[in-house]
Amino acid sequence: MISHSWDITPREAIALQQVLAAQVREEPLRGRIVTVAGADCAIVDGGRTIIASAVLCDARSMEILATASDRRACVFPYVPGLLSFREAPAVIEAVARLPRRPDLLMCDGQGRAHFRRFGLACHVGLWLGIPTIGVAKSRLCGSHSPPGMRRGCRRQLRHGGEVVGMVVRTREALKPLYISVGHRIQLAQAVAWTLRCATAARLPQPTRLAHQVVSRLRD
Repeated sequence: MISHSWDITPREAIALQQVLAAQVREEPLRGRIVTVAGADCAIVDGGRTIIASAVLCDARSMEILATASDRRACVFPYVPGLLSFREAPAVIEAVARLPRRPDLLMCDGQGRAHFRRFGLACHVGLWLGIPTIGVAKSRLCGSHSPPGMRRGCRRQLRHGGEVVGMVVRTREALKPLYISVGHRIQLAQAVAWTLRCATAARLPQPTRLAHQVVSRLRD
């Protein structure tokens, strides 16, 4: 787990990312995964406010066990590659407000598939100290060949000469997702859990439900 001030400049944030990226652990999951949480957020009021939600699900049935949210002023400027400094405080608080600590967290955003290997899922996972997966709907960096059109087809996402994530087709003929390690999980496990949770739609159920909660809160 980590802690730092959020009142920093973009230049300081970049330097901090480079330090914290070295603390992210890619390792096998430990223990039984009983609960999986999803987190999502939205910027509203013309960029002045951020709303985040977290939904805790039973890992086997995907039944909703609890929901939590956080709304706060959005103070960090929009800077590509530094979105976690804008979004992570609200996401962290929403997850912390759940009645129990999730065994696994899925964030709607990048993990290691980031220019400096430190996207939102890494930041949140490292802060909370829990296994975390980055589940992004679009590519931030890197290159890949197209995955096959069937569910489960995948291709490596490469950037700077290394594999930073996996491009995974979760629904036949629909756009793939960009899966990467956030913290304390291996990439193959991140892909397996994404597919396991994405049975009813393109998005895995925990992040899909979190998105629905955010959509209701922003209306």
